[in-house]
Amino acid sequence: MLNPFPQLFVYGFFAPTLLRIAAAGVFFYLAYWHFKTKKEVAHELTVLSHEMAVWIIGLYMLIELAVGAGLFLGFWTQVDALLGFIISIKVLLLKRSMHAMAPLSRTAYVLLAVICLSLLASGAGAFAIDLPL
Repeated sequence: MLNPFPQLFVYGFFAPTLLRIAAAGVFFYLAYWHFKTKKEVAHELTVLSHEMAVWIIGLYMLIELAVGAGLFLGFWTQVDALLGFIISIKVLLLKRSMHAMAPLSRTAYVLLAVICLSLLASGAGAFAIDLPL
């Protein structure tokens, strides 16, 4: 079957850019959520002391910020996409036991994991600091 708009294939190099920006927005939101609800999330980590749990949530928030910034700027995109994939799968598996840690739905985490896998395979796209593949 013929494509109805074959002239749009010229802009195919911008598709990973849109995926990068969307995933970066999700990671920025997750970091903001964990900053806003740091004490509530720390209460769910009952294995650790409260102070240690707050420090771990803070570190986790900084990792989410770093992944979001790297994806937004297109800096080390494949490394950031791999970290984002690991984070989204980890939170997807822990969502049942830790509700405050995972503010998004399961479907959103699956889609975030798929976006990160796509970026891992396709590269950064246009307007990135990384060199194109």
